Amino acid sequence: MPTFQGFSAAKVRLTPVPAPFFSELLPEIDHLGELKITLYVFWRLDQMEGDFRVLKESDFRADALLMRGLAANAREAEARLAEALERAVIRGTLLKATLEGEAPETLYFLNSPKGRAALEAVQRGKWRPSDDLQTPLELNLDRPNIFRLYEQNIGPLTPILADMLREAEKIYPQEWIEDAVRLAVENNKRSWRYVDAILRRWQEQGRDEKQTRTVNRRDTEKDRRRSYADWETPD
Repeated sequence: MPTFQGFSAAKVRLTPVPAPFFSELLPEIDHLGELKITLYVFWRLDQMEGDFRVLKESDFRADALLMRGLAANAREAEARLAEALERAVIRGTLLKATLEGEAPETLYFLNSPKGRAALEAVQRGKWRPSDDLQTPLELNLDRPNIFRLYEQNIGPLTPILADMLREAEKIYPQEWIEDAVRLAVENNKRSWRYVDAILRRWQEQGRDEKQTRTVNRRDTEKDRRRSYADWETPD
């Protein structure tokens, strides 16, 4: 069994769980798959925006880490997923609806005021979820927060550095910070001063976003490394 290394002291995103889960649901749930699915739904719906939040059955199956947590092989994982979802529906935690069509789709809503309103809207034909309303998420695709990113690539955090990172997070896009840290590592300049210098230059002189997204990104990175290679910034 892999050993959990503990929660980080760095700032992490929290997932809200309604208090009735602990007082009413948790004492009654006696099935591990149902418990995992219930907690997963809280996490997944919290990542979404908008009044109507829904999960398709295919969304659960598409999350490889979730499925591996249900069973070691794909066929058994599918069976356990179906059983866990059905248990959650019977218990009343989740609400279920089916969209008819060429490829029928099963939808799941949390049994909350918004979830019940969304279910009613679907049943009355007033609302239908579309693929572009939500961004696909997976448990193993969470982007590292700035503190973990720094610790994993640059070095240990200090209280002063943590304050600097919080300020940088407010000023610069996440992608910029990740790319600047990557450049610092590639150039063996593992210090926040070097990363901050890159971010400041991008902010002051601009950054060619279109170019960084092309298939020639590797060449672009090489050009950037040459541009910053002669920077001498103290640690």
